[in-house]
Amino acid sequence: MNLIDVKATPFKRKRKKRVGAGPGSGHGKTSGRGGKGTTARSGTEYRPYFEGGQMPLFRRLPKRGFHNPFKKLYDIVNIKDLECFDEGTVIDPEKMQEKGIVKNIKDGVKVLGDGELKKPLTVVAHKFSKTAVEKIKASGGEVKIIP
Repeated sequence: MNLIDVKATPFKRKRKKRVGAGPGSGHGKTSGRGGKGTTARSGTEYRPYFEGGQMPLFRRLPKRGFHNPFKKLYDIVNIKDLECFDEGTVIDPEKMQEKGIVKNIKDGVKVLGDGELKKPLTVVAHKFSKTAVEKIKASGGEVKIIP
């Protein structure tokens, strides 16, 4: 190896961006922040629905109807779905959920009278339709309402 063969290694570290150091730095005047306005300032965030001062979409659309905040959402079960239980079983919302008849018990379970019931079952639920009560009692079963 000779002194002629020794070469300087290329500079591997990136230089620090010198912001606001005049036009010669390449980052002068606006300091890499573009033009004026909110985006040129630090610490500002746009709301996701902000449209640059234009009337926002949710204010342009007409509002109709009424949303009742006190409305109860019942999960619905038909009598034909209860046929999978054994004779004389006490069926409550938790057992219905275990079997997969009810997905999630929101404000309760309501039993409707669609289908036929041939076994005497004790059904415990939050609400019942008139036909459901009639069909359960006709099959020799019992109805219990959860308050």
